Parts: sequence; structure tokens; C-alpha cells
Amino acid sequence: MDRRQFLTASSVGVAAAVAGCMGSPLSSTESDSTDSGSAADGDGDDGKITVSASGEVEAEPDKAIIDIGVEASGDTADEVTSELSSGAEQLRTAFDELGIPEENIEEGRYRVHPNHTRDGETDGFEGAHSFEVTLTDTGRVGEVIDASVEAGANNIGRVNFTLQEASKSELRKDAIDAALANADEEASHIADNREVELAGTTSVTTGDVRVDTVRYDNMSAEDSADSAAPPTEINADPVTVSASATVTYEFAK
Repeated sequence: MDRRQFLTASSVGVAAAVAGCMGSPLSSTESDSTDSGSAADGDGDDGKITVSASGEVEAEPDKAIIDIGVEASGDTADEVTSELSSGAEQLRTAFDELGIPEENIEEGRYRVHPNHTRDGETDGFEGAHSFEVTLTDTGRVGEVIDASVEAGANNIGRVNFTLQEASKSELRKDAIDAALANADEEASHIADNREVELAGTTSVTTGDVRVDTVRYDNMSAEDSADSAAPPTEINADPVTVSASATVTYEFAK
């Protein structure tokens, strides 16, 4: 979390509505053509500015989810099932030797199905059995992939880098703080432009907080299995957490 940084100028979408009495310098004569993010008062209230803004924060991911599995093919369903069972057991042993807690290993996809030719006849069977492995030390992703391939994994799917719940909760607050700071700055700019003075906040609405994970797809099991290949290394980009807020301010006339 030491590399966390605020992006206070990030993608701010702002729409403001300044309401006033007819004839006032602050009156709006274009309320029918306001932007989609604008909120023009139509109930006669005056002395308010409404601003919508967004904010983002970045942090290094502290959680990784790896899709690891085995695939098999054979003449019969029993043959494929047996091969998948053996491969899955080898993977479980590898996960145990790596010290990965059982609660961090979830059963993923399991299926066995016939292969059909163009004329509809069965030509053998195929199957797959995968696991979702969660790591709280993202620096071990390459190690786990290499050990899994060595244990027989021939299907390394996507790797998702994200945040643990405690980190997500902390960064959620930071993203909201960034959005509110951007709203305050924009409201101050509007007030200066209209030559009024902000007197306080009358309402605040926050939008959904979004976590943009970092994903790597379809890792190559063949490359990891090559004894001459260097250890797998994956350096993930920072994870972004974003939030939005709509704030209404009173201004003194």
C-alpha cells in the first residue's frame, strides 16, 4: 500500500447548475438544454450549486487469483475421467507443498464431453478440471504457475490481480475523498466565476465505487514446462479504485 497515490485530476466529469430568481445575474435561461450530468432547479429554489465529480486512487494489488487446471482426451469417458482425477490429485499435492491454505483453493470448471465428427458420430472424449487459486502474496504468482505446470497442469488460464477486502475498504474511502475534493474544487471555481461565496453543503450523494482489476489471459503452460525457460515472472500494473459524488452547495448572495 506504500505506492498508493491519489489521482486528484483524474477523469472529472462535472456538471453544475446555478439557480436564481428571474432577473438575477445567476438565473439560467437554458435549463431545457442542460448536460446529462446537470441538475437545474425547477422548483423555485435558489442559491444552490450542484456539482458531479469523480476521483480515483491507485495501489499495488495485494491479491491474485489464478485459474489452473488439467485437460485430457481419450477414447472413452472413463479414460478421460481417470486422467483428470489423477491430474487434479497431483495439483492438490503441489498446492499443499506450496503452503497454499485449503480455503484459498476452489474447485473451478469440471466437464467431460464427447467429440463429434461432422456427420454426428462420436470420436473420442475430452475433459477439463480446473481450480481457482487465491494468493495474498502476489510475488508468488510465477512460482505457483511453474510448480503447477511441473505437477502436470496443462491449462493455465487467466490471472486476476485485485485487492483484499481490507485494502478495498480503505481505498474506497480514499476514492470517495478524492471525488469530494474534486467536487469542492469545481464548486469553488463556479462560485468565483459567478462572484458568489459558498456557504456550505446541503446534500451529498455518492455513486458506485469500482475496482478495476488487472488481468492476464491464457498463460502458456508449454513455455513454463520448458526446462530451459527462466522462471515465470508477472509484474502487475497498479489496481485502480474509482468513485463518483454529486454535491449540492449553498451560496451566499
